[in-house]
Amino acid sequence: MTAHAVQLAHAVATAVPTAPVRRRQVLMNPGPVVTDDRVRTALAGPDLCHREPEFAELMTRVRHKATLVSGGGPDHTSVVLTGSGTGAVEAAIASVVPADGGILVLDNGHYGERLHDIAAVHGIRVRRLEFGWGVPVGLAAVERALADDPALTHVGVVHHETSTGMLNDLPAITAAAHRHGRQVIVDAVSSVGAEHVDLAGDGIDWLVGSANKCLEGMPGLGFVCARRESFAALADRPRRTYYLDLHRHFKAQELALAPAFTPGIPAFYAFDRALDLALAEGVRARGERYRGLAERLRAGLSALGLRILLAPEHRAAGLTAVRLPEGLPYRALHAVFKDEGFVIYTAQEQLAAHHFRLSTMGRMTEEDVDRFLSVLAGALAGVAAAAAPAGEQAS
Repeated sequence: MTAHAVQLAHAVATAVPTAPVRRRQVLMNPGPVVTDDRVRTALAGPDLCHREPEFAELMTRVRHKATLVSGGGPDHTSVVLTGSGTGAVEAAIASVVPADGGILVLDNGHYGERLHDIAAVHGIRVRRLEFGWGVPVGLAAVERALADDPALTHVGVVHHETSTGMLNDLPAITAAAHRHGRQVIVDAVSSVGAEHVDLAGDGIDWLVGSANKCLEGMPGLGFVCARRESFAALADRPRRTYYLDLHRHFKAQELALAPAFTPGIPAFYAFDRALDLALAEGVRARGERYRGLAERLRAGLSALGLRILLAPEHRAAGLTAVRLPEGLPYRALHAVFKDEGFVIYTAQEQLAAHHFRLSTMGRMTEEDVDRFLSVLAGALAGVAAAAAPAGEQAS
C-alpha cells in the first residue's frame, strides 16, 4: 500500500461522521413516547459494571422513585426488571398466585385477554370475566364471581386498556376485591405517572408499571410495586419461572443490593432522570397536561367529522381510539402522517378494520396537535376531492 493510500485509509477510519439533521418525529403510538432531551442524554451515562456500588446506588434510587410515583408508602418497595411492561406483568402473575389459588381476570380489551393468556401458559387456574371491548367492568358481576368461587385468590385488571383507551375504575375494583378478601394485581403499564394511581391510599396489592409510557423513560424496564412483606412472602410460592421469579429479584435487589441478572444499564440512567422529571411535575399535573392535549385533539377530530370510540367519561388521558374516515384505509393514513413526521398506531383485532389509535402521552405539544389536525384535514380534503364527480373537481 502506498503512503498516500495509508494516509487516506487512516483519514476515513478516524473521521467523525456527520449526523444527518432529522426533523422532529411525533410518536402518537402508546409507547415508546417522545422523551425529554435530558432523558435521551442520560442514556449516554458512563460504562458501568452492574456488580459495583455505583450501580447499586442507581438501582436503589430508581426503585425508590418508582415506588413514590406509584403512591407507595414507607412499607412499599419496587422491583425493577429489564424487559417490557409485559415481562413485568408476567413476573407478577407467575410469582404471586399460590399453587392452590387462582386468578379472576377482568377482560374488557386486548390487554385484559393478555392477563388471562399469561396465567394460562403458566398453568395457573384462571377464570376470565369478559365484558366486551370498551365496556366498563361490572362490579356486581365481579362480586358474584368471587362469591361463587372461593378458590380464586387474586383479581387481575388492566387500569388503562390501551386497545380502546378505556380507563377502568381501579379504586372501585380494588375495594370490591378486598370486600371478598382477594388481592389485586393491577396492570398499570399505560397509566402510572399520569392517571390517579395510589398504591397505599387505594390498598392496591400488586402494581405493575413500565418506564416508557406515562413516565416518559426509555424502553427496556418494567417494575412491580408492593409491600415489602408481600414480596418476602413469595418465598413460599411455586417457582413457575426462573428469570421472571419476583422473589429472586426482590432478594437480590433488597438484600444484596444487586440485580439478579445483567440489567439494561443505559435504560436505568434514563429512567432515573425521567422519574426525577415525573416527580417534579407531579402525577396530577402530568395527567392534566395529557388530558388537555387529548381534549384539544378530540375536539379537532370531532370537528372534522371523525367518531371517537368511547364516551367521554370512560376515556383515559393518554389515548384516543378513532374510527377511520371513509375512503382512507389505515395504511394510507399512516403513510400520509409518517411523511409529515407523525407516527400513528393501528387498532387491534376486532377494531383493526375500522379504527386507529392516537396517543397523547410523552412530550407532545399543542403545536404538535394542531399540526396533526391540519395534516388530517388536508388528507380528508384530498379524499373528498378524489371522490367528487369530474365536473365538481373542475369547478
